[in-house]
Amino acid sequence: MVELMRRLDRRAFEVHIGCVHRGGPLEAQALDGAASIAEFPLNGFARPSAVQQMLAFARWCRKIDAHLVHTCELYANVLGLPAAALAGVGVRIGNRRELRTPDKRRAHLTAQRMAYRAAHLVVANSAAAATQLRLEGVPAARIRVIANGVDCDRFAVPARDRPIRRVVTVANLREEKGHDTLIAAAGLVARRHPGVEFEIVGDGPCRASLVRQANLRGLRKRVHFPGECHDIPARLAAADLFVLPSRTEAFPNALLEAMASGLPVVASRVGGIPELIDSGVDGVLVNADAPEEFAEAIGDLIDRPSLAAALGRAARVKVEQRFGFESMIAGFTQLYLDALEGRALVAAERRELAAS
Repeated sequence: MVELMRRLDRRAFEVHIGCVHRGGPLEAQALDGAASIAEFPLNGFARPSAVQQMLAFARWCRKIDAHLVHTCELYANVLGLPAAALAGVGVRIGNRRELRTPDKRRAHLTAQRMAYRAAHLVVANSAAAATQLRLEGVPAARIRVIANGVDCDRFAVPARDRPIRRVVTVANLREEKGHDTLIAAAGLVARRHPGVEFEIVGDGPCRASLVRQANLRGLRKRVHFPGECHDIPARLAAADLFVLPSRTEAFPNALLEAMASGLPVVASRVGGIPELIDSGVDGVLVNADAPEEFAEAIGDLIDRPSLAAALGRAARVKVEQRFGFESMIAGFTQLYLDALEGRALVAAERRELAAS
C-alpha cells in the first residue's frame, strides 16, 4: 500500500493518508508525495472512542473532498468503509490480503464482513483470496483481483553456481506459517547433508517453542533464529534456497521477494501459492504439514544444483514479467479510473492524462 501511494501518477491523483497510528517504520516513505496525513487513533472497536474515530474519519473525508477511499487490512476496512459511506464518498474500495486469520477474533471478522457491504469493490491479491471473499458473502461482481507487486531492482541476483548450503525462510513466527514443519524437515535433511544450515528469519509468538523444537532435534547449530531483520535483500542474496512451509497464504510477499532474488523455492501447495509457482518450472510445491515431502524436495535440489539454478532463473523472469510494481500500479490505476468514471466522478480526458 505504501508503494502504491508513492507511485500513483500525481497528474491524475492527489493522495491523502488516513492512518490508525502514526510513527511506524514506513511513515516517512508513505509521506513521499502525499498531500496530507491524518491520524484516527483506534484501540479496539468495543470502546466508545471507535465511533468517535469513525465520525472523525467521515468529517476528514468531507474536508479533503475525497472522491475515492481505499482501505487496507481489517482495522482500516472496519473503520474506513462505513465512515466513507457516511461521508458520501463516491467510490469505496476495500481490501483482502489473507485467507485464514487465526490472530483475529470472530467479532472482528464479522465486523469486517459487515464493513464490506459499504464497499463498491473489494480487491483481493489472489484468486484464493477472492474465493474467500465470496465465501464470506461478497458478491463476485464486486470483487477484483490485483496481485501483489515487488520492486525487482532491490533484489540482487548473484551467480548461484555454488553448492546449496544455506536454506532460508522469512515469515512471522506464527502457527499458520508452518515453521515446525520446516524444523522437522531440517532434521531429516541433516542426516544426508550435514553441511546444510537453516535460517528462520522473523519474530513472533512461536519463537520460544520453535527454538525448543530445534534444540530437541539436535539442531542447535544447524537452525538459526536471527529475529526480525531489515536486511532481507542481503540475506536472500546470501542464501542458496528458500522454503515457505505455510499452512495458509493468500499471495505471500516473502515468496515474491525470494523469486526476485533468483532463489530456487520449495513451498506449500496452499492458497494463492500455486498462482505464483508452477511446480517443476519456477519452483517446487509440496503438501503442507508434510516434513518428509519438504525434506525430499530440499534434498533433491541439493543433489541437483543445476536444476535448482534453473528454477531460480525462471522464478526471477516470471516476477519481472508479471509481478513487478509496474504491473500492480497499472492494475490499481485502471481500477480507480474505471470506478471513478463509472460513477461520473472523473472526466474521460482525466483518464487520458493518466494513460499518457
